[in-house]
Amino acid sequence: MPRNRPGRIRAGAPRRRTTEEGPGPTIDGLSSRALSEIFRLEHSRNYLRPGDVGAAVRRWKDHVHRPERQLWNDHEQGNTHWYCCGDPFEARALLDTVMQAMSPRNARQLRRVVSRLDAAPNRT
Repeated sequence: MPRNRPGRIRAGAPRRRTTEEGPGPTIDGLSSRALSEIFRLEHSRNYLRPGDVGAAVRRWKDHVHRPERQLWNDHEQGNTHWYCCGDPFEARALLDTVMQAMSPRNARQLRRVVSRLDAAPNRT
């Protein structure tokens, strides 16, 4: 019996749908293994949508890099900007939830990124 050519086998295989799913999350400091696990979590958990973890990291990063006087004003008077763009404290809570759902090795990488943001000094 003759051997099938590899091209014919690949032609019959189902194609990956990468264009419909969009690009994966991009978070500096994470390995491709951790990013792929975040991608799988975003597509398998009902409390996550694609891109939520990356957006949560960006939102928390933007919040902790604000000057201390602005953070104090937000604490005293409330911030109405959060209604349209998202609450950074909810983003931080989402990151904690995702770290609990990840494997220990990959969660350690995400925890390292978030702890660097938590320790970021605020400028006055």
